[in-house]
Amino acid sequence: MAPEYAMGGRFSEKSDVFSFGVLVLEIISGRKNTSFYNDEMALSLLEYAWKVWNEGNFEVLIDERISSPDLLAEIIRCTHIGLLCVQEFPINRPTISNVLSMLGKEIADLPFPEQPAFTQKQGRNHPQHSSSQSQTMTGSSNDVTITVIKGR
Repeated sequence: MAPEYAMGGRFSEKSDVFSFGVLVLEIISGRKNTSFYNDEMALSLLEYAWKVWNEGNFEVLIDERISSPDLLAEIIRCTHIGLLCVQEFPINRPTISNVLSMLGKEIADLPFPEQPAFTQKQGRNHPQHSSSQSQTMTGSSNDVTITVIKGR
């Protein structure tokens, strides 16, 4: 569910783009976003995809059932497109027509994705840059969610 809909009830074409991006990452990883769990730490699918993308370690995200050296470049491109679709802010996400152009390689050069929604803000390293060129993002991590239920 797109963050703008989950938090504010606003729905747009970009909400569908977000959902498409989640679906792409689910297909690539072979895991559902709602049941994803990484053994080394509790990460959502989006957090894990973002982590391995920044580490340049794409292969660990790929489901072994679709993993093939011949398809690696295509799978990495689809991962890149999926991450573009799940960016936190709708204005940063591509339109669905641009997504189709990216998938069809009509748009060859893809921009670097920004931090996905529902991930902790942290430093990041672009896979094509050295760690000395990393950017640090500040933010907070909420460890507790409190829900107050009131009757009618």
